[in-house]
Amino acid sequence: MSLRKLIVLILVSAAPIALASCVQSHFDAAAEGKALLQRDAEWAATATAGKDVDRIVSYWSDAAVVIEPGEPIHAGKAAIRAYIAKSLKTPGFKIHWVSRNPVFSDDGSMAYMPGTDVITLPGADGKVITLHLQGMSIWRRVPGGPWLCVADISTPAPQAANTPGPVAASG
Repeated sequence: MSLRKLIVLILVSAAPIALASCVQSHFDAAAEGKALLQRDAEWAATATAGKDVDRIVSYWSDAAVVIEPGEPIHAGKAAIRAYIAKSLKTPGFKIHWVSRNPVFSDDGSMAYMPGTDVITLPGADGKVITLHLQGMSIWRRVPGGPWLCVADISTPAPQAANTPGPVAASG
């Protein structure tokens, strides 16, 4: 084989590989944002129903962490499952949240979403109280699979968000 034919063969063989490496996969943040918000809303509805611990826990990754006010950090699916099971057995317990505005990593493999939570549970005196929380959930996309929450962090919402303030006089 001549040197010229060998060079042509190498170039022809390498061209598809070179072209494939130049093509970047297109990440559609708007479409993926809708999909992630839908997944999160389904998760919230499942948690609000409070009937299926395993289904609720399935939205977290195996190494996820949950950080809630006044609670130790629940790290790993087993610890999260125990926390969820205990919460759902608590008389008067109910949770619901709404997430918004997903923000994605450049490659589309990670996202975070702020949100608001409303939780009812028995207070220290046994009477049901309502907590208003704000939080952040961090998600990772399993290659070829679903979005899974890797960190779920909540903190009390600012007092101003929970109580009406004085009305300013106009004039």
